[in-house]
Amino acid sequence: MKKEIISTDKAPRAIGPYSQAMKVGDFIFVSGQLPIEPSTGKLIGNDIRDQTKQSLENLKAILEASDYSMDEVVKVTVFLKYMDDFEEMNEIYGQYFTHKYPARCCVEASKIPKDARIEIEAIAHSRA
Repeated sequence: MKKEIISTDKAPRAIGPYSQAMKVGDFIFVSGQLPIEPSTGKLIGNDIRDQTKQSLENLKAILEASDYSMDEVVKVTVFLKYMDDFEEMNEIYGQYFTHKYPARCCVEASKIPKDARIEIEAIAHSRA
């Protein structure tokens, strides 16, 4: 099956030897998105709400670069530095996924790149 690299300047550049996303068939596999502001390349604040929003905006931008939407996300993995942030993260997350909720896993990770409080990865599927 053909693999296609997905890239956009509306999301942060990869900070290592990986792609922002990879399209394989009707699936898009989006790499973990940190709360980095794309235009500056800097981690935004230390507030979990702001960091969750930025991570999801980055995810959304990558999906849109391939004409996919958040509605086509089928699986999300959320990595939290502190599981105590779950409730606040979930409030923001719920603003991005409002129906046909994707499957999700949320785990506490002792160390996230750039010392972020959150990282979010996703898989989307579309037959459009």
